[in-house]
Amino acid sequence: MTNRRFFITGANSGFGLAIATAASVAGHTVIGTVRSEASRADLAAQLPDIHTALCDVTDFGRIPAIVEQAEKDHGPVDVLINNAGYGHEGVLEESPIEEMRRQFDVNVFGAVAVAKAFLPRFRQRRRGFIVNVTSMGGMITMPGIGYYCGSKFALQGISEVMRSEMAPFGVHVTTLCPGSFRTDWAGRSMIRTERSIDDYDALFDPIRQSRQEKSGRQLGDPAKLAAAVLTVIQSDAPPPQLLLGSDALKFISERITRLQQEIDEWKAVTISTDG
Repeated sequence: MTNRRFFITGANSGFGLAIATAASVAGHTVIGTVRSEASRADLAAQLPDIHTALCDVTDFGRIPAIVEQAEKDHGPVDVLINNAGYGHEGVLEESPIEEMRRQFDVNVFGAVAVAKAFLPRFRQRRRGFIVNVTSMGGMITMPGIGYYCGSKFALQGISEVMRSEMAPFGVHVTTLCPGSFRTDWAGRSMIRTERSIDDYDALFDPIRQSRQEKSGRQLGDPAKLAAAVLTVIQSDAPPPQLLLGSDALKFISERITRLQQEIDEWKAVTISTDG
């Protein structure tokens, strides 16, 4: 693969760090964003060959200037990895709406703001690759992560539109839909709403306990995800979404089967509204 320039948000941990590491080792130029000077120093110590930039994806007004400076300093970016995000865990009734707003600011509006900073550049150059990191939680749901799933469903849908709008200009857009991986998602990076309603104990407490117990011991290997990303960006016909992990394959396949059954069961009512 020829040398490419990567712009990776949230490059100091999780998938961002894994992809930055793999791309750097493969000889690519990597610009990794972080939110603090401490994170910048830590990332530089881990990966001295990559370039760093301070970028809070919720500071929407500053993002275009950050992207402009990155390209001025290091040349035209070929691949955007929209990775910055975090998890929120909490029963809907218990979770303050402010926590939902923050979740969407980072996971949806932040990702879209970064993508929009690159869209005119990629369109004008008639090339580019955008990888939006969503989740299997962008295609299935489960109790206790409604805000998170909602944000990933939103980014999944927006990415589909982005893909169709940018395709005429030779720009590829793929979403990554990982299952459970050994990252900080269920640990340090997870915001958890405090429990307050006893009626949900039987449903939710075992889910929260199980997730905490499995944190750090999930099946998915971030280094293998990074290798998959380097493979997919070489494709001339990349998938609209790439499932990663056997759990993602299982749960999403089951959801598709249930959805088809629901469609078939209610088909008569569905078509009864025509005319």
